Amino acid sequence: MGNPDSNPARLWLRRQTRLGMARAIPVFLLGLLGSFFAILQIGVLAALLFRVMITAGIVGADQGQLTPWLPQNWVAGAVLGFVGLAVLRALLGVLAEMAAFASGAAGRRHLRSDAMQRLLQAPPGALRRIHSADLAATVTDRVEALDGLFARWVPASLLAVAGPILVLLAVLLADPFAALVLLGAGLAVPVGMAAAGIGAAAAARAQFQALARLQTRFLDRVRGIATLIAHGRAEDEAVALGSAADDLRRRTMRILRVAFLSSAVLDLAMAGALVFLALRYGSMWAAGTMPMTETPLFVLLLVPEFFAPLRAFSLAYQDRLHASAAAASELAALPPLAALIPPVAVRNVAAQGVSIAFENVTLTWDPSRGPALRGLSFRVPAGETLVLAGPSGAGKSSVLEILLGFVRPDAGRVTLNGADIVELVPAALSRLTAWVGQRPVLFAGTIAENIRFARPEASDDEVADAARLARVGEFADALPLKLETPIGEGGYGLSGGQAQRVAIARAFLKNAPLLLLDEPTAHLDPATEADVLDSLRRLAVGRTVILASHAAAAHAFSGRRLDLRDGRALAERGAA
Repeated sequence: MGNPDSNPARLWLRRQTRLGMARAIPVFLLGLLGSFFAILQIGVLAALLFRVMITAGIVGADQGQLTPWLPQNWVAGAVLGFVGLAVLRALLGVLAEMAAFASGAAGRRHLRSDAMQRLLQAPPGALRRIHSADLAATVTDRVEALDGLFARWVPASLLAVAGPILVLLAVLLADPFAALVLLGAGLAVPVGMAAAGIGAAAAARAQFQALARLQTRFLDRVRGIATLIAHGRAEDEAVALGSAADDLRRRTMRILRVAFLSSAVLDLAMAGALVFLALRYGSMWAAGTMPMTETPLFVLLLVPEFFAPLRAFSLAYQDRLHASAAAASELAALPPLAALIPPVAVRNVAAQGVSIAFENVTLTWDPSRGPALRGLSFRVPAGETLVLAGPSGAGKSSVLEILLGFVRPDAGRVTLNGADIVELVPAALSRLTAWVGQRPVLFAGTIAENIRFARPEASDDEVADAARLARVGEFADALPLKLETPIGEGGYGLSGGQAQRVAIARAFLKNAPLLLLDEPTAHLDPATEADVLDSLRRLAVGRTVILASHAAAAHAFSGRRLDLRDGRALAERGAA
């Protein structure tokens, strides 16, 4: 068997719990103060009830003995004190709930920030095999599932020890034997909860897996809804989704059954302690071996209060199990932090012209499909253009993804101005490169905002110059708001050629010395393609350019041509 401490999810959860301890201190202190007031309130209530028993004749006036420290006219004050303590406890409960919510919210913010940082810093290649539904669930559902860890589990785990000890001290002063009985019953609760928790943990993990499968399936079917309708499979997929949802329901109910079993253990322990103590006091009163005072009532009324923190702990234990399952899923979905740390010291390179060298580079995306690049070697001097030609799957896009820093080669070396690309500061690599792909990613906003995305600090004049160089004005000037015209997500409202010009304007604005072009005119009609190629030729002047494209675009650029087949360089020609 492996060492439990080597479980990554458990270690991560333990680290998060330690971080949540500081946020849980206010909740813990308010809960402990509430327990102290509860003891005082129960003491007052025991005295009042015993006085009622004497008045009603249940206990003879000659037999009942109220505690001698109570004043003569204490009843009215006791009633007011009882009501005042009840109000104080209610106020403390509200404050504790507010503090718990704040603790949970702070914990969720920290986790969501950490998850987003990992996702944004990770190379896209590291996320390529992770379904987008899993990534969305990571920063939403799984983070929300960890709310109970900070809001309830951490303070409850502290109060589960301190609260019963406080009550036990009060019982010890009143009846030491009763304190021993409560201690034994209290120690039996964690044992029963641990036994129930083994099944609950497995059920929680299965429930998270079922939820992830349902999310993934639903997202895939929504994306392919047109295909499903075209092939008459919509009804079948609706039935399959209903079956997956029903499976999730069954797994969720299984968790609830285990939770009820855990609660039953606590109820049995409390009932056993109450019955035993009640029978003991009854037999002692009947035998005359114990004076009739309010002490038995005080002890019996404290029994539920003794188990109250343990009950809260039992309920929060389910939150801890959910957190454990969520932690395992989150660590599986997110790249490990160690993978985001460069293995060697990072460095910068000069931005005045960029030379590129591939030296026996090998890259494999999927082992079952073989290497995408097989010992590829070539050089591009600063300021020159290299056209990568070849059929789909030849490795052209893989070369560009390495240069963009999206993935690292499995073997070989890629250098920019002599510096190994894996040693470069990511921000420096980003400043060096501009990229125009087949389908530019545009966001909901104005045309100017989408151009400024390349360099947020750029002035309005610089954005306007970039738009002019990319010939964006040819269509933007005809719009009512010109460059301030809003467009939709994905470039909704623009044609393919117009969107591509916005992407070229970004590259002009960035003014990076290395220009990477990945089939930039693949989906354009001949007339639009000619306009886009004209803008790209002007953009390429004075820059190092690597173009992966089909024949029409390749012939539009002067420069060397490298033919690729199956990830290998077949031939290199002087002019495209």
